[in-house]
Amino acid sequence: MTSRARTARATYRCSACEHQTAQWVGRCPSCQEWGTLEQVAAAPGPVRARIASGAVVAPARRIADVELDTARSRPTGVSELDRVLGGGLVPGVVVLLAGEPGVGKSTLLLEVAAKATGRVLYVTGEESAGQVRLRAERTGAVNEELYLAAESDLGSIISHIDELRPDLVVVDSIQTMSTTDADGAPGGVTQTRAVTVALTGLAKDRGLPVVLVGHVTKDGSIAGPRVLEHLVDVVLSFEGDKHSTLRMVRGVKNRFGPADEVGCFELRDSGIVEMPDPSGLFLARFGGPPVPGTAVTVVMDGRRPLPAELQALVTGKDIPSPRRAVSGLDNARVAMLLAVLEKRGGVRLHDAEVYAATVGGMRVVEPAADLALALAITSAKRDVAIPADVVVLGEIGLAGEVRRVAGVDRRLAEAARLGFTHALVPPDSGKPPAGMRLTEVHDVASVLNVVR
Repeated sequence: MTSRARTARATYRCSACEHQTAQWVGRCPSCQEWGTLEQVAAAPGPVRARIASGAVVAPARRIADVELDTARSRPTGVSELDRVLGGGLVPGVVVLLAGEPGVGKSTLLLEVAAKATGRVLYVTGEESAGQVRLRAERTGAVNEELYLAAESDLGSIISHIDELRPDLVVVDSIQTMSTTDADGAPGGVTQTRAVTVALTGLAKDRGLPVVLVGHVTKDGSIAGPRVLEHLVDVVLSFEGDKHSTLRMVRGVKNRFGPADEVGCFELRDSGIVEMPDPSGLFLARFGGPPVPGTAVTVVMDGRRPLPAELQALVTGKDIPSPRRAVSGLDNARVAMLLAVLEKRGGVRLHDAEVYAATVGGMRVVEPAADLALALAITSAKRDVAIPADVVVLGEIGLAGEVRRVAGVDRRLAEAARLGFTHALVPPDSGKPPAGMRLTEVHDVASVLNVVR
């Protein structure tokens, strides 16, 4: 082997996604970012060596002898957040809360910091301590055991932790933090990963719960390298429409509890408020007279059943190019249901304008709402109202058949709790809850007789 072959060649690495290439190019082949490739010295080729045994930190023990006290969760004081976390914060847990700008992440965590038991250190790299204090005054989150630190350097944060010995640390946000031990600008891949690794190691070593706020990209995914989601224990997504006050905390990953739970909140001028029963936001006319073009179903958001009112409006006749407008629903799904209704149900819709929407800014994408939407559209077309005590469940296939959906028992139990006494369900849906009558439907043509 020549000396030239043994010499380590310089490579180029993207500062955004860490993709490596042998020569410099203006645009990264992986993430398509411009001007992000930087020259780095490649490490020498792999050298085989014997790995020596190291010192044992703690002896291995039988699993039955391991204490459970170190893995028991402690409530945060916000019950809807505890529902998603699986009971609360476990000592040493690292939580990553991600969401769009302005959705209310800082407001929620300030509420958690004010209600948590013990001393809390709130580190802000995006705002000054005065700005955080103003928000705390407005939302009533002022606590004697809540300490603010406007820092963006990792070393300074660790110094605050050593001095205060807090029981909970909140970092807002991880993309604004940096360390001198890593290259790159704050918010870059290298800096973000280095800070997260350091805070995760600190949390595990001291049994200190740490909550990190993360930014999201344009497509809604968590900004930074995907390795962040593997480093932390819990990943939460904070979602909400800017036109609605409803906010949802959705579990994406959870090592200490279920990863499909959802917590509901309402963002008000006075702060963020828990909503253990958000049914009123999604049922606009529940308890009033029935209106043509509305149908109620129950959707599963994770493990949580939520009622949803679907509304439809069908207007016009013999329109050459009728309009279809959809809000809160899947456009492709609505188009498919319109075709099935016309072909299998005999409902003329090809020359009429159709508008379909959900109530309360709710997003409904699961197929279990197909039958309710089909009834709402037919009800609007025929101008016949569906009885107010009827709830509708079922998926519709292209052949017009009504298919079973998952979690029927939990959906029906929630509907019965809200006062519904009659349910249209697919075949073989099991026994109804007490006080509820079930009507099994096999195809879309037969169920449309309800609104004749």
